[in-house]
Amino acid sequence: MTATAARALRCPICREAFDLDSDSRVLRCVRGHSFDVAREGYVNLQVGAAVHAGDSAEMVAARAAFLGSGHYEFIVGAVARLAIRTAGDADVVVDAGAGTGYYVNSVLNALPGAAGIALDASKAAIRRAAKAHPRASGVVTDVWSSLPVGDRVSGLVMNIFAPRNGREFRRILRDDGTLVVVTPQPGHLAELRDVLRLISVDAKKEERLETSLADFEKIHAEDLTRTLALSHQEMRLLVGMGPSARHVDPDELESRIAELPEPVLVTASVQVAGYRPRA
Repeated sequence: MTATAARALRCPICREAFDLDSDSRVLRCVRGHSFDVAREGYVNLQVGAAVHAGDSAEMVAARAAFLGSGHYEFIVGAVARLAIRTAGDADVVVDAGAGTGYYVNSVLNALPGAAGIALDASKAAIRRAAKAHPRASGVVTDVWSSLPVGDRVSGLVMNIFAPRNGREFRRILRDDGTLVVVTPQPGHLAELRDVLRLISVDAKKEERLETSLADFEKIHAEDLTRTLALSHQEMRLLVGMGPSARHVDPDELESRIAELPEPVLVTASVQVAGYRPRA
């Protein structure tokens, strides 16, 4: 846990600021509420039951393996370029729904003066995210709820393939800060959806996105499309790391994958968008 991250966090019980002890092992607010920092560098600030369950350890492992293959490097490169261009002076980067920390790692490499705070409901994911970069700190919290982050403390908030909490993003973002959002386009993974019976992209996703971000104005939009050549194992990982993992029978999935050629050409199509807070 970095000192910069500790100063940006707030107690989930009373909303007061934290002090980080000299051993960087305990966060304690002025009212005496304390939270232990795990040796991996993360802290659990989830109070009560989360509204939405985080990804399982198996889903997190699948995501780490798939992202490690490099297929989404074109996305992380676009996010890093946008961060440099619009939020190069950010000292605190918040990744809401950070998963394994794949994206915050690259952005921190691009912004050498920044400290990162990875937020996710999954303890298994945050264990990895907190170790993704020396300047990254992890926080277990439900991104749908009130975030344990101070008002206007972040120069860059990222939300990549994750739930959007527009009101809270606006609260924690500086008035001159940038919100970066990555969402799948209608054609994303289209070749696999019917064959493997995956969850489809909501046709009203764009409309819901703009409604959830009513406090922001879009300043940048970049549509990215790549053709991925996926092995059968990479298809297993791709399914296993997303929401379809909870809805597809493993035996049926294996049977369907076995019937496909190898490799399979799959379209990855996303939008990388940048937003500024409205005046």
